[in-house]
Amino acid sequence: MHLDRRTFLGAMGATTAATVASPLLAGEASAAPRVGGTLARGLRIPWGIAFLPNGDALVGERVNGRVHRVDPRGGRRRVGDVDEAVAFGEGGLLGIAVSPNFSSDRWVYFYVTTSSDNRVVRRQYVGGELGPSQVLLDGIARTHNGSLSHHGGRLAFGPSGHLFVSTGDAGLGARSQDNGSLNGKILRLDADGSIPSGNPIGGNPMWTKGHRNVQGLAWDGRGRMWASEFGQATRDELNQIVAGGNYGWPDVEGGDGDGPVHDPFVTWRPTSTCSPSGIAYAGGRIWLGALAGRSLYSVKLNAPRARRIVRHFHNRFGRIRTVQRAPDGSLWVTTSNSTPGSGPAVDKVIRIHV
Repeated sequence: MHLDRRTFLGAMGATTAATVASPLLAGEASAAPRVGGTLARGLRIPWGIAFLPNGDALVGERVNGRVHRVDPRGGRRRVGDVDEAVAFGEGGLLGIAVSPNFSSDRWVYFYVTTSSDNRVVRRQYVGGELGPSQVLLDGIARTHNGSLSHHGGRLAFGPSGHLFVSTGDAGLGARSQDNGSLNGKILRLDADGSIPSGNPIGGNPMWTKGHRNVQGLAWDGRGRMWASEFGQATRDELNQIVAGGNYGWPDVEGGDGDGPVHDPFVTWRPTSTCSPSGIAYAGGRIWLGALAGRSLYSVKLNAPRARRIVRHFHNRFGRIRTVQRAPDGSLWVTTSNSTPGSGPAVDKVIRIHV
């Protein structure tokens, strides 16, 4: 089902804020990850990772729309291009998700910046190649100013089998509070692009609102949903996501300790220590890739020491974009150190054992 931006009604309710705590430690033995090797190299800004049932992964390059299949034993081969992707500002080929029923339906989902908008498409992966695109959701605004390119772009299937889509405000914060806009939201769709009946507002794909630029989505062992959030000037965030929640942007950045919006679980200050992108859950922690912070962070979710932040691999790999948990329990991370249009393609996919 093809869904466009003109199908929204209603108002989103707000909920009570929670206390925020953000301790930062240099490291601790109980959360010390180790490097398991480089699985692929010579990539230019790899963004999305999604695992196939056999443990291989599909990895997309943001700036050229290329999709590669990466073997967990190392090595890659190109399986196709998402031709409609346009590398404008922070946009291009962004998130990738594999259908929970891939073995039977062969669908792979992509979040793509085009010449006119951001959109969600899907393609069947058959015979080692990607088929033509089917548009599921379009009309997610993109900016026309490269310095304000908050595209969001993460795709992930949740435990219920629904497809979650993170969108940015595209440089206009008012969109995040506008129930009629797809921007500045986390959206929930059925696998065919239709709107689930259990969404907070009937006929609206909006799951939560008040986001500036979400680039990470994950679920923990209790089924709780988490999202990373780029701040503007004072706070980057990790949020626990609750259906119907308002996360405050542009009125609140980093939480205000009071209602009616949800405060973050933890924050980073200043934003130069983090700039969070992809996240994954493993071992009681959210693992979060930091771009400006040039690190992998872990955040303890439960007592004791809930909300404890630990920094790992500072400056070892440069900018870290995506963190994804593999079927074997390891983390795959992508670096983001290449320049978009020139120079060597220096980015890698690296395995981390936690």
